[in-house]
Amino acid sequence: MTTTDAPRSFGVFKPVGHVVISFPQAEQADRAASALAGLGLSPQAVRRYSDREMLRQIDDDIARASPIAAIGQEMNLVLAHRALAERGYHWLVVAASGDEQAAQVAEAARACGAERAQYYGHFIIEELIERPGGIAQVAESPDRGLDAQTPSGKESEAAEARKPGGG
Repeated sequence: MTTTDAPRSFGVFKPVGHVVISFPQAEQADRAASALAGLGLSPQAVRRYSDREMLRQIDDDIARASPIAAIGQEMNLVLAHRALAERGYHWLVVAASGDEQAAQVAEAARACGAERAQYYGHFIIEELIERPGGIAQVAESPDRGLDAQTPSGKESEAAEARKPGGG
């Protein structure tokens, strides 16, 4: 899968059957890709995106998005991913054969420093890495956006707090 042939729904990135994983540093994504090979995943099952590649894809998606994309959480996830990519996060998009393999992928990635992992099903997008800090998730909506489980509910706040010298 490349940024140009990535699966989309209503014009935005929606890789059904894949786990989308974000890492603060490129080296963490590299380590996770190696760890995933140890789970028996083929190299074709794992696609790596740099922060710049993700930003290009997201900007293209936003420009092409149908108004219908705002009804579900797809657009909220795209905007949350953009906030992370702007801060230099790197990504792995991993094909998973089901819930069990998706959980294994997320755990291997978390052990390598992943901060987010979402498993894209047909009707639901499941967060696989629990956020530290014990902040309960609140209702999400197209108007409120994706709840990042931070005091403000914004992903950009979570990313800023993780930077050296951040809050």
